[in-house]
Amino acid sequence: MSADTPGAANVGSAGILTPDVANSTLARANPVAKLAAGLCVTIALLFSVDWVSATVALVCELALVPLLGVRPGTLLRRTWPLIVAAGLAAYSTALLGAKTGPVWLQLGPVTFTEHSVLAGAAIGLRGLAIALPGVFLLFSTDPTDLADGLAQKLRLPVRFVLGALAGMRLVGLLVDEWRTLGLARRARGVGSGHSLPARFRAFLGQAFALLVQAIRRATRLAVAMEARGFGGIVDGKPAPRTWARESNFSRLDAWVIAGGAAIAALAVCAAVALGTWNVVWG
Repeated sequence: MSADTPGAANVGSAGILTPDVANSTLARANPVAKLAAGLCVTIALLFSVDWVSATVALVCELALVPLLGVRPGTLLRRTWPLIVAAGLAAYSTALLGAKTGPVWLQLGPVTFTEHSVLAGAAIGLRGLAIALPGVFLLFSTDPTDLADGLAQKLRLPVRFVLGALAGMRLVGLLVDEWRTLGLARRARGVGSGHSLPARFRAFLGQAFALLVQAIRRATRLAVAMEARGFGGIVDGKPAPRTWARESNFSRLDAWVIAGGAAIAALAVCAAVALGTWNVVWG
């Protein structure tokens, strides 16, 4: 049996890497190694809420963008929601945080002090530093390679991993079908009303049609996977699987994990040295 068992879902796949990304250094690394590196950084940043460790980690991560094969402008356009969310979190924390230390800005009832501003900066920078490794993983990893690594190296349940892979592959197809259904219904004059109730009824009808198509496609996919031997039983036990592509570790993966551990250690050491290290439960 092949790791590409859900191959029927490859039609409409949303994630085929561009040539620049596919040939990049991070794309050649094993997805499990990238997960481990991101986990090192995440764990280190979760221990403390301070702007120094978050800043050091974020700067180190941004320095690795050339290894991703994506232009900084492209990365910015695709991650701007994260930046906006981090900015809102920082502003909210600075606005509602403890008002201790010198007052930096006061506009009527709104007061920003040194402590509240630094706390807000720590929250915003920390959020970006934790999210960026996940962005790197998504940008540089083919979903099939990720599923191979999770099932072969981490020994996660094969049924769960490949079922999730099939779902990921179908997301792009559902988006295209929603657009097609909308155009087809408007061409027939369905849901052409401009009032809010009419639009709501049209939305419900279109959502139901998409649900019916998704159930039909899931049924066909399940039959196709069963025909290929997926989920077979031999002597009362799940049949052993073979893999079309074996997930292997290389020297590059060791460097990726070491890089994640180094970023985490550097962030922690910098915060401790400057006296900003603040254990969250301390």
